[in-house]
Amino acid sequence: MQDVSAPRDRETDPGQGLARRFGLEEAAPGPWEDGSASSAVYAALRARIVRLALPPGTPLPRAELAQTFGVSLTPLRDALQRLAEEGLVQIFPRSRTLVAPINEAGVREAQFMRMALEREVVRRLAGSMDPAGLDRLRAIQAAQAEVAGDPARIAQFQELDELFHTALFATAGHLHSQRLMQSRAGHLDRLRRLFLSDDGQESGPPRMDAVLRGHAEIIDALARRDPDGAVEALSRHLQRTVDRLSEKRAAFPQYFAPDPQAAPRP
Repeated sequence: MQDVSAPRDRETDPGQGLARRFGLEEAAPGPWEDGSASSAVYAALRARIVRLALPPGTPLPRAELAQTFGVSLTPLRDALQRLAEEGLVQIFPRSRTLVAPINEAGVREAQFMRMALEREVVRRLAGSMDPAGLDRLRAIQAAQAEVAGDPARIAQFQELDELFHTALFATAGHLHSQRLMQSRAGHLDRLRRLFLSDDGQESGPPRMDAVLRGHAEIIDALARRDPDGAVEALSRHLQRTVDRLSEKRAAFPQYFAPDPQAAPRP
């Protein structure tokens, strides 16, 4: 069984120090973090699920989790219910709870929402981006480049990737919109992790170079004050992951929900 402990490690408490480093303190808390026990458990479990530290199919035994987090069964139940509403866990009443498989419809829904919101954000920024905003994006990209190529630092690379896009929303004054979008992006985030690592864990050859190129193209378009170029660069960047969905499904069928369009086996 996968380890469901360590609620406060880097995988379960992502982005706090990095957000402060790049002046994004207001972006560090997720939309779920209200200080309650159930929210703390939810945030910790969700972070491990979307980073594939808890892969699809992992059992989530309630008694063990309650002991690990030092909470009663009530806040744990509430946290699991919130994860179930996002489609990230499957609850079988009076039986068991499992990490849910990646759902293709959920991936495409999150991608549609992200494309619509973030393309509008970069279009607006291209006409008003100040030097400080560009410097922050470049600093985040430089930090990513420092950890690129190290499979053991994929988690940090992904945190920086998220911060890059958070910086776009924060600079445009639409951080709340991004937080709402993130709350529905669990399936897409897991596919992004598979994109970065060919085995979905910490050891496969990473695909970080494509992410770095995409960020560089976005920064260049914003620096040129080119709205159409910024939208085009962002669209290419965001589409790369979803373009490999079928490839990843074929390589890691155990991570995905059954394809409803697949022909039934004889």
